Amino acid sequence: MTKLVKTHPTTLSKILGGSLLVAGTTIGVSLLALPATTGLTGFFPSVGLFIFFWLIMLLSGFFFIEVSLLFKGQTNLISMAQKMLGSWGKIISWIVYLLLCYSLIAAYISSIEQLILSSIPPSLTPPIWFLKILLPLIFAPIIYLGTTGVDWINRVFMIGLMASYLLILVLTPTHMVPSNLLYVNLSPFILAVPVILSSFGYHIIIPTLTTYMNHDKRSLYLAIIIGSILALLINIFWQLISLGTVPVEGNLSLMSTLSSGQPITITISKIINRPLITSVASSFAFFAVITSFMGVSLSLSDFLIDGFKIKKTWEGKVLANLLTFVPPLIFVFSSSKAFYVALEYAGACVAILLVLIPALMALKLKKPQLYRSKWTKLGILCICLVSLFVVLANFFIQHGQYV
Repeated sequence: MTKLVKTHPTTLSKILGGSLLVAGTTIGVSLLALPATTGLTGFFPSVGLFIFFWLIMLLSGFFFIEVSLLFKGQTNLISMAQKMLGSWGKIISWIVYLLLCYSLIAAYISSIEQLILSSIPPSLTPPIWFLKILLPLIFAPIIYLGTTGVDWINRVFMIGLMASYLLILVLTPTHMVPSNLLYVNLSPFILAVPVILSSFGYHIIIPTLTTYMNHDKRSLYLAIIIGSILALLINIFWQLISLGTVPVEGNLSLMSTLSSGQPITITISKIINRPLITSVASSFAFFAVITSFMGVSLSLSDFLIDGFKIKKTWEGKVLANLLTFVPPLIFVFSSSKAFYVALEYAGACVAILLVLIPALMALKLKKPQLYRSKWTKLGILCICLVSLFVVLANFFIQHGQYV
């Protein structure tokens, strides 16, 4: 504790910025999908799942940090996987990393399109194709600036996110139905698993933070602990508000929200039907998407620059931006329900890339000594089994076993 007080102000600022980047990357589009997918099990079972998978992802985040600290200078998951697991680890990481980031970015783009369509009169609606490219068009120049630029802009959007979130907590409780929170149905819990796991998938930002924080282990640990706890608490309170307001069945319900592919904020706005709450809910959804969008896009851009050995000239950064945004745009233009479809694929990708791969790399660690103990290895193997379970759950969902 004494050392933390004496830390240089710049380092404290970076811890704050890093924590907000972790929280912002975590509190994204999954937050808008969580109530519809997890709420079918009920409030209390879903909160239990939140805490369980938050802990799993925090442990895998520690694995990520320990491995990333073995590298000097800029690194990424691919180089980490190649050194620790060999060529097969590199190949799998390449494929799954791209699938994960492209799925998430596609979900962000799709959700912004739906939020705008639900927030403006039909007579003022711009062309659909323009709404699909709006997010990359506005934020590609910010990603071009790199981590420092994204850090400071992310802080502004995180202030907006927290302000709108607090307003929702103040304005919506009078519209909640407490009996909604007592609903319990464990049969569809598998439907919730992939989305919950992807909701705590901040790990792709860790290699970027490692460089940004000058390989300071303590600062990195603080950043992911503080940021992920903040995200967990926001998720729990958002679940409380959403499930207390939106019933499980009916014309405006969790079931109808899931089948339509719309963010939960749209359903809440229609149920309460008050202009102020509608505006606040739309703002909250907007900030949630943008903060996560920036974190994932920055991570993917850095990954592509390092993976393809792109020079950090203006031409190279433009190329990285094109490689970051064009593939997910193709997916969004080709799918009418890109929001939930993308998140379903993201769940399996997170399980492999951000849980299984880090756990396998941790088994190779010789330092710290903690990773050499039998109990730690047993815990790591259990985490590997959780990852495989999520992949199987995602497989059953994709094949229509849980709808």
